[in-house]
Amino acid sequence: MGGDVDRTGDIDCDVLVIGAGLAGLQCARHLAGRAQVSLVEAGDDIGGRVRTDVVDGFRLDRGFQLLNPAYPMVATQVDVDALGLRTFEPGVAVRGAQGIAIVLDPRRRPRSVLASLRTGYLGARDVAAVARFAGPVLLAPQRALNRPDNTLGEAMDAAGLTGRLRREVIDPFLAGVLLTEDATTSANFVRLLVRAFALGAPGLPTQGMSALPHQLQTHLSEPATLGRQARQVSRHGTGWRTTFEDGHVSSRAVVVATDPATAHRLTGIPVPTMNGVLTWWFAVDEPPRGHGGTDVTRLLLVDGRRAGPVVNTTVISDVAPAYAPVGKHLVQASVLWPPGAEQATEADVRTHLAQLWDADVARWEVVRVNEIRDALPAQPVPLQVRRPVAQGHGLFVCGDHRDTASIQGAMVSGTRTATAVRDYLRAAG
Repeated sequence: MGGDVDRTGDIDCDVLVIGAGLAGLQCARHLAGRAQVSLVEAGDDIGGRVRTDVVDGFRLDRGFQLLNPAYPMVATQVDVDALGLRTFEPGVAVRGAQGIAIVLDPRRRPRSVLASLRTGYLGARDVAAVARFAGPVLLAPQRALNRPDNTLGEAMDAAGLTGRLRREVIDPFLAGVLLTEDATTSANFVRLLVRAFALGAPGLPTQGMSALPHQLQTHLSEPATLGRQARQVSRHGTGWRTTFEDGHVSSRAVVVATDPATAHRLTGIPVPTMNGVLTWWFAVDEPPRGHGGTDVTRLLLVDGRRAGPVVNTTVISDVAPAYAPVGKHLVQASVLWPPGAEQATEADVRTHLAQLWDADVARWEVVRVNEIRDALPAQPVPLQVRRPVAQGHGLFVCGDHRDTASIQGAMVSGTRTATAVRDYLRAAG
């Protein structure tokens, strides 16, 4: 942010929202009809990090993402049925020394209890430890989150969650969700995620994750203007002037709903630590099944041995057939972005996938590799669920970096920013 206050000039709109990701779309949606809103986006499509590209007939999300209908914002603000959500099985497949074991949620798949017990991961002590760790947030979420926070590692130790279930199932699974293997993540944030997984059935929209932001945009009176990158935001009279390559827009208020780095450039707010991921997309003729008679269809596969760079992999087209053209299948493999470390090579990824799936992957064709260095804001201790969105004088910032690192967090941030903007405009007269 820069420049002196300009006492001249007309106002082009009440509110300029910069960035048409989930937070910006949600903010513009809740301001529509209550103020004159203009929504601009630097990219060639809306959605921010929630995008889908079509390559050779394959639908490739920008990184492996899931939509959880149990998120309160999704449940109340999204027509999930219209998205045609295709859900995963409620559990995880784990590659161990003896092959692949399946651990399913016994509440949703009660017939799987004996099979899950035979894996050796779910003993009575393990179940009790999970209950101690996650039970409070399932029963009374607000009360549980109001208590002092600590790190994920400390919280699991305190709950007695220290055995194979943690090492071979929970830790590898959470690494793919949090995009970090660092056990210093906020335990309260992980409890929120566990609650969402316990209450919902995450899945993929039939036409890809981009269907979510495009549905949100249908609630706007005008679509976002694409290809407009904000260069500078500065005071302008009693309002704001946003400078673009082709001119400027004057507004009574500005909402910066961009990625954290751009928000820092435009407003000066600190950039949070970000976790990254590389998502490999492979086209295959025959979907891998893991052999050994274990059915891994519609399951996420993790490596309990941690024998390579892949944190999770799945046959996406098993879950959402429209992600692949007829006669083909789509496999994803996620690898954590290695800050300060050497990046895994294609040979490393293929070697690990061959071990995970017990399959010949030589003929698997790489469709694309998504390199997303800033995929999710880290969630350190203590968890800050509501960071300030109002920066003063009609300048606002929203995004998942102001709430929680999730679709829920982005949408909550956009909603509460819209409320703050309305209050500001009402007070300003």
